[in-house]
Amino acid sequence: MSMAEPHRSPPREEEPPEALEQEDPGSGEDEEEGQRQVRAPWHFKLIAVGTVIYLGYRAYQGVEWLSHHIH
Repeated sequence: MSMAEPHRSPPREEEPPEALEQEDPGSGEDEEEGQRQVRAPWHFKLIAVGTVIYLGYRAYQGVEWLSHHIH
């Protein structure tokens, strides 16, 4: 019984520099040449907001616990 060789994908071809410099025709925004605005995905924003809410709640619990145990 012979072992199958692992699947190897063909090497990727690099895009020519001209293709990288083309503007997105659907953007409609005037951006400075050479700069591109990168936006965070929605799920990253959701995790960030959830983390802030959770840490705020835990800070509130800590202050409340501390106020009961100072006496």
